[in-house]
Amino acid sequence: MNRVARIAVFGTILAGTNFAGAAPAQMGRQQGLLEPNVAGESQLAALPHMTRELARGIIERRPFRSITELNAYLGAKLNKDQFKELYGKMFIHINLNAASKEEMLLIPGLGNRMVHEFEEYRPYKSLAQFRKEIGKYVNEAEVARLEQYVFLPLNLNTASDEDLSGIPGLGRRMLREFKEYRPYGNIESFRREIGKYVSEKEVARLERYITLE
Repeated sequence: MNRVARIAVFGTILAGTNFAGAAPAQMGRQQGLLEPNVAGESQLAALPHMTRELARGIIERRPFRSITELNAYLGAKLNKDQFKELYGKMFIHINLNAASKEEMLLIPGLGNRMVHEFEEYRPYKSLAQFRKEIGKYVNEAEVARLEQYVFLPLNLNTASDEDLSGIPGLGRRMLREFKEYRPYGNIESFRREIGKYVSEKEVARLERYITLE
């Protein structure tokens, strides 16, 4: 199978993956939050203030590498209150240790004060640490709500199958490809090997969730 064919096959697999259920430790525990890079057209169109046309536009332009990139596409189409409701149901998860203030402020209900608290405890070593530190400022239910918007990158060479499978849209076949080329000596090796199966934009999206540290 040539590279173009492989990309087409894996793109179909990724697009058909529903990431709305529970996730392992690397991703914050989910409460039904859809990931727009892997959700289906009908799922997207059913969200608040979304239309079939907007859903198709997202699918045509994805993968989006960040919530700010998606927000820029939707920016002229929705108002502030509509974004708040929509992002309560759909979001591109942010790296807890690297997300910008702009990204964090797109989380519904997260103001400047809580952005400061998010940043104060960096670098986070685990999501348990996040729960402990942010739990000083909000109740358990609010910590759980906020957690579903974040992730911590996984060590590409040592992460378990369970944790790697928590990456949005990563099915069994791509899990096998991730593992086949271990150990990765550098991030360029990851880009080169995984680029045999998916597009450059999709490699960049997947790269957000991994680290070699």
